[in-house]
Amino acid sequence: MRGRGVGRRMWLVMGVLLATQLGSLVSPAYACGCGAMVHGTGTRLAVRQETSAVRWDGRSEQIVMSLTVDGNAPKAAWIMPVPHRATVTLGDRALFSDLERATAPVHRNRDHFWPQDGDWPFTHHKRAVGDGAGAPSAAAPSVGVVGRERLGPFDVARLTATDPDALRDWLAANGFQLPPALSAELRPYVAQKWEYVAVRLAPAAGDGPLTGTLDPLKLTFASERLVYPMRLSRLAKTAQSLRLYVVSGHRMEPESNIGGSAPSVLYAGRVPRDAGPLTRFAGEGDTPYLTALSQSFWQPSWITGDHELVRAADDSPFQRVIYTDRLMRVWGVPAWLVTVGGALVAVATAALLLIRRSLRRRPVAPPPPVVVPPPLT
Repeated sequence: MRGRGVGRRMWLVMGVLLATQLGSLVSPAYACGCGAMVHGTGTRLAVRQETSAVRWDGRSEQIVMSLTVDGNAPKAAWIMPVPHRATVTLGDRALFSDLERATAPVHRNRDHFWPQDGDWPFTHHKRAVGDGAGAPSAAAPSVGVVGRERLGPFDVARLTATDPDALRDWLAANGFQLPPALSAELRPYVAQKWEYVAVRLAPAAGDGPLTGTLDPLKLTFASERLVYPMRLSRLAKTAQSLRLYVVSGHRMEPESNIGGSAPSVLYAGRVPRDAGPLTRFAGEGDTPYLTALSQSFWQPSWITGDHELVRAADDSPFQRVIYTDRLMRVWGVPAWLVTVGGALVAVATAALLLIRRSLRRRPVAPPPPVVVPPPLT
């Protein structure tokens, strides 16, 4: 009975959104580096936005995730594979606001001489330009529970599994219809003796369906390499989008595209040293550098594995710049108009002077001779 009670209280999973939307669901899906999202049969759930912050000091890794969801599902769960045994706590919601502020584009003015969009007689336009674990023994159960915590609205279970089909069956026995391919996608993690963090969102009675931004969760585990689980996103049915903030000792970049578009750098620079959540997340000494990345996966089935991030060639900073173009003015008048008008006046004046000089140089004809009539005789 106790085992069955534990089973009822866990429906798994944190992570890599698998677009398990049903029927008429048209909201875009987002990659979720934590695994597969599942919900009850006959309900729908969409992740409108997923944001992850990762901290890696060469020995351990932290992943803080925040999901914004909507739909009519009253409950949902996630599963996240991790290379070693993880601890799970609630994350700081303010961390993501701090990250947005730190990596936001800067605004600058840029003057131009000739009229452009926004200047008379054209229309307004702005340009955005970039500036420059121990494995379970053979006698262990196929699915084992090594720890469970209640964190706010979450029931969190840390699991081991020696058989991906058993893990899938365990989920199905707890009321979730999972994609048939899930056990196949879990096999590489089982072979590598990874463990799993299972998270069930359990809102209070009467709260209604899941919607809005959920409280972030923070996972901490040992890791000698910076890895961000993405393999389970292969099961998504719609395009995926990933935004990842990486705090480490140096500027970081994905080792490969893993089947997606070329990752875009949104920001690279030193972590600000103040009393804010980002500074506390970065900690002291080993992780002073922040890299923000964005990537799209137009065909999720092309995803080849997990992201592994490595040190970039150098620590050169980067920040996006939004330029506001302004028309140069002289005493409130567009400089081009003053210049063109002045040039026209100068040309007209020069023409008049030339005409006047030409008139002055024209020879004057002598008067006709006076004819004196002969005298009368």
